[in-house]
Amino acid sequence: MEDLPKITVVPPGPKAKKIVALDTRYLATSTKAAPIVAERAKGAIAWDVDGNRYLDFTSGIGVVNTGHCHPAVVKAVQEQAARMFHFAGTDFYNAPQAELAQTLCEVTPGKFEKKVFYTNSGAESVEAAIKLSRWTSQRKQFIGFTGAFHGRTMGALSITASKAVHRDRFFPMMPGVTHIPFAYCYRCPYKMQYPSCDVWCARILEEVYFQGALPPTEVAAMFIESVQGEGGYIPAPPKWIQAMREITKRNGIILVDDEVQAGFGRTGKWFAIEHSGIEPDVICLAKGMGSGVPIGAIVFRKELDFGVQGAHSNTYGGNLLAVASTKATIEVIKKERLVENSAKQGRYLRKRLEELAEAHDGIGDVRGLGLMQMTEFVKDRRTKERDPKFRDAVEVEAYRRGLLLLGCGRSGIRYIPPLIVTKRQIDAAMDILDASMRAAKK
Repeated sequence: MEDLPKITVVPPGPKAKKIVALDTRYLATSTKAAPIVAERAKGAIAWDVDGNRYLDFTSGIGVVNTGHCHPAVVKAVQEQAARMFHFAGTDFYNAPQAELAQTLCEVTPGKFEKKVFYTNSGAESVEAAIKLSRWTSQRKQFIGFTGAFHGRTMGALSITASKAVHRDRFFPMMPGVTHIPFAYCYRCPYKMQYPSCDVWCARILEEVYFQGALPPTEVAAMFIESVQGEGGYIPAPPKWIQAMREITKRNGIILVDDEVQAGFGRTGKWFAIEHSGIEPDVICLAKGMGSGVPIGAIVFRKELDFGVQGAHSNTYGGNLLAVASTKATIEVIKKERLVENSAKQGRYLRKRLEELAEAHDGIGDVRGLGLMQMTEFVKDRRTKERDPKFRDAVEVEAYRRGLLLLGCGRSGIRYIPPLIVTKRQIDAAMDILDASMRAAKK
């Protein structure tokens, strides 16, 4: 039963409370979601300092796709640490970086020749894509989408548009970013219905924006999430993504695919954009790439390379411990067929969530791909009025019962267990979610 949750002390327990107080005193305010003080973790289970055992349906925000502390990943990092921690691959050479770059070019979509630039995070990957796009195209403007999240550093933040709090007090942003509505079919900004809308939210770009304030010849790149992450786990219809690919091709615009949260098997394919059969020009990677060791990268068409030394560089990008972790992560995903398990268990998770939606009228929408699922909570299904207070109450009731969850969008909860999750664990999680929703209503 070690693979299921068990609460012995109502969290936060006495030990946890002391650490929460210490954290609050000395760490900057960020995005704390629950007073859970983790001490160790294995697979899909985490233990807190008071001995409680939790089923982790957050995966470190989609980071530990292979599960916490997978033995093969741990071994690879330990062996690399005994050889060498770091050797700046931007100034010198080493085999692990080159070998991993070759592997990344092989697993990412696109049959064309590619190159890789290493970073340390998703935001850094987006920053690198911004610079690469500007450098190569010599254009200065960008297209982003409402609801998008690409990171919190200033360039990435300029394209981010998921929540006002991310941008509040940080103006001025990087100039030259135009945001247009995303294909959020549950809450279509144009009050249309898919597919009869003929993806107007894509066609409007050429028919309206390019005819007015946004000359396409000035646009360097479009940044897109096939499944919007922090904006609410919103999968775009494949037809919309395909239309955007055609528009960018016609107008010489680089298509940048942000796979930071959706990549490495999370959606039931290696990368979310593969559900649309599209080959982007640049792919931004991080999170699930290193199973918890910080690393990111962009993989891009070879002809987009800077080609000039010093135009962009990064001291820690491709740190050898992170490279070892990533190589082992990819090997585990392949060997244990975790992409296939993500698709299989994702279908089952979706079925269980839809059953809960039938039993609870507070769930307005269930959506997602693979093991990247989400429920949106509403006060009324007809009006679709959001219910963030109920969502927050469900999260609290869930962790008190041993299930770790994270909010998403303005009134949703995301379900992103490690790709090793079992049917038994999904059933346990859904039973807790059911009980949590019932308790939150009282």
